[in-house]
Amino acid sequence: MDPVRNPFAPGAGQRPPELAGRDRELDAFEIVLERVARGRPERSLVLTGLRGVGKTVLLGELRSMTVRAGWGAGKIEARPDADLRRPLSAALHRAIRDLAVRHPDADRVDEVLGVLKAFALRSAPDGAKLRDRWQPGIDVAVRSGRADSGDIEIDLVELFTEVAALAADLEAGVAVLIDEMQDLRPDDISALCAACHELSQSRSPLVVVGAGLPHLPAVLSASKSYSERLFTYVRIGQLDREDADFALLAPAEREDASFDADALDLLYEASGGYPYFVQAYGKAAWDAAPRSPIGPADVKMAAPEAEAELAVGFFGSRFERATPAEREYLRAMAELTGGRDEPVGTSGIADHLQRRASSLSPARDSLMKKGLVFSAQRGQIAFTVPHFGRYLLAQG
Repeated sequence: MDPVRNPFAPGAGQRPPELAGRDRELDAFEIVLERVARGRPERSLVLTGLRGVGKTVLLGELRSMTVRAGWGAGKIEARPDADLRRPLSAALHRAIRDLAVRHPDADRVDEVLGVLKAFALRSAPDGAKLRDRWQPGIDVAVRSGRADSGDIEIDLVELFTEVAALAADLEAGVAVLIDEMQDLRPDDISALCAACHELSQSRSPLVVVGAGLPHLPAVLSASKSYSERLFTYVRIGQLDREDADFALLAPAEREDASFDADALDLLYEASGGYPYFVQAYGKAAWDAAPRSPIGPADVKMAAPEAEAELAVGFFGSRFERATPAEREYLRAMAELTGGRDEPVGTSGIADHLQRRASSLSPARDSLMKKGLVFSAQRGQIAFTVPHFGRYLLAQG
């Protein structure tokens, strides 16, 4: 079939597979926007799940919803060991600009921007030379005395309070969206929790929407014991059969094409319902099929192409980041699970490799920092990437 019309190519289609089956999450967030804008108490939101389940795409859709609601919105991607002030300053600058176009008092907007600039400039260490100081590109005078103490917890509370008050002038709100939230530094996680706690107490119209790996709730809980009261946790997983079929059939129907029932059976078995894989196998099947409806023979012909693409772009790119010691650890996990997406005991890995558990800790901790594995529960470890064990076993 015509590859130019392929609705499963990246960026194609009006509703990507990652959003199929996410109506419940979208509807719930719509209610959050309404409640917060009306000054009613509501928790911030945390999305968790494995790689490839569509967290980032869903986060982007939530951002679009905030903008359509007249809110200010800013989105960042956390990076390991990176300072929060710079990306957060840029995100909030964007959110304030969203609000500024409707705000009747330009001086009030400039005042909040001045506080934001003061917060941003504290990203430079004390005593840094002028040429080494980061300039945030906020073209207003600095407003000293708020959000510039240098203590990220104090400053974040004060900054969020100022930005939320600006939104309240318009009976709107602000959303701060943070992808890969588990990669924030411990001090920054603690500061975010403290700021969310303060905002919930004052019913200020600002919400944090985080997305991260399955162990993110544990990261938040380790930072602040009260974090479970601050956030609504939503687990994002693979699609059920009905939603996975819809993710394939709806885009195809827009191109006057379809899949037959046997093809859908094979595609669900191959993809496991993980949205990223649904899209990869759907794209390959479309390109392989000479005509509609796409049948099981087309899926079987396309499977090696989809798997080769996943091996390079999804699995291989992550495996290449691992050191030889880390790869040994990953392969041991794959062998012990038989390639299944399930956790394995760390003591079992040590026994399998005939090594002391303590000698494997550096490799395990580094893999966790790289986001390749996570601690499912105490004494257990699991892949963050679906089907990664199956991929490793196939490599021999």
